[in-house]
Amino acid sequence: MTLKKSILLIILILLIDQISKVYVKTHFVLYEHYDLFSWFSIRFVENEGMAWGAKIPGQYGKLILTVFRLFAITGIGYWLWDSNRKKGSSTLLLAIAFIFAGALGNIIDSVFYGLIFEDSVGQVAGLFPEEAYGTLFHGKVVDMFSFSFFNPVFNVADFAISVGVGILIVFNKKAFPKKETAETKVDDVLLED
Repeated sequence: MTLKKSILLIILILLIDQISKVYVKTHFVLYEHYDLFSWFSIRFVENEGMAWGAKIPGQYGKLILTVFRLFAITGIGYWLWDSNRKKGSSTLLLAIAFIFAGALGNIIDSVFYGLIFEDSVGQVAGLFPEEAYGTLFHGKVVDMFSFSFFNPVFNVADFAISVGVGILIVFNKKAFPKKETAETKVDDVLLED
């Protein structure tokens, strides 16, 4: 996988993530749900941006989390660029692209949604209102996928991060192949004798 293909994948995941979040935010009241199957529903919830709705307490908790995430996404972006530069495996580049896209998708919510949406409590939120519910760096992450057998509600970005991490775990040897050196080849020859 090339860097160009990685970027196209990131853009595709971001588009799906943001379109689904904007749709839910502008068509559902907070906590409203629509059952698609007995085991799966679209359930609109918002959180501060940490896993399972956890939050950093205090006046600056959300700001600290968002700034940390901006540093993290910069590191993941560098990892993607550097892995491409070093001719990393396609499996590694695919996994990093999924992780980067997911992290960026949730950061967009955290950074901008407080500025561009109305509050969703008791109403369907309007987009670009006169009075938004928050400020820059204080947006809430929109989640919507709910399974009856899995308690946390999640979004496309969360799914992308999970897929990327899953690829790294399941396909670890393909993601991080051992580089054959002359010493390794000599050891292999000696072991065969």
